[in-house]
Amino acid sequence: MKHVSMKTIVSATLLLLFILPSCAQVSSKNDIGVQNTTTLTYTDTATLANGCFWCTEAIFEQLKGVVKVTSGYMGGQTPNPTYETVSSGTTGYAECLQIIYDTTIISYDELLEVFWETHDPTTLNRQGADVGTQYRSAVFYHNASQQSKAIHYKNELNTSGVYAKPVVTEITKASRFYPAEDYHQSYYRNNTNAPYCRAVITPKIDKFRKVFKSKLKE
Repeated sequence: MKHVSMKTIVSATLLLLFILPSCAQVSSKNDIGVQNTTTLTYTDTATLANGCFWCTEAIFEQLKGVVKVTSGYMGGQTPNPTYETVSSGTTGYAECLQIIYDTTIISYDELLEVFWETHDPTTLNRQGADVGTQYRSAVFYHNASQQSKAIHYKNELNTSGVYAKPVVTEITKASRFYPAEDYHQSYYRNNTNAPYCRAVITPKIDKFRKVFKSKLKE
């Protein structure tokens, strides 16, 4: 895909459907793991930040070709961040997803398409009612190809006239990824009937599934 597709250059109205109210704050002891690895030679890694990872994880894990999604933190300097410290907005870390995907089924371009269509990339350090640098829009690239594609599509979006404001998505080299505490992983699947999930995440998932019906796992 050499140019931004029609699905990427969508109206701001459609994109604003995905903006979320604030994530509930839940306390837990630190349970940091290690960075995800895989032995499958046809897989690659993408790291994306587009708001509360409870919601974004629930989106990306439904895509065909996505092998594993891990919620976590990237972009800060202090070792071993916790949800509580990241939530302060002073650590430099962003809530993000580490996505292992099958390159024979889904491309990095397609992941970027979903990324930009499921949040508002024009709001600096904010998604809906979630405010702080930890909720910033960011692409953490792992190689030159990912960097080039992210810059290309960001520029296309900024020149397309889709938005009244410029896209402020940060594009920066991936640093160490810290998986979030266990209770954050598969949060939506494990808490589907919780009030927050029913009120906030389920409606977002329903809208996402309508837009990306052809890309969903069976």
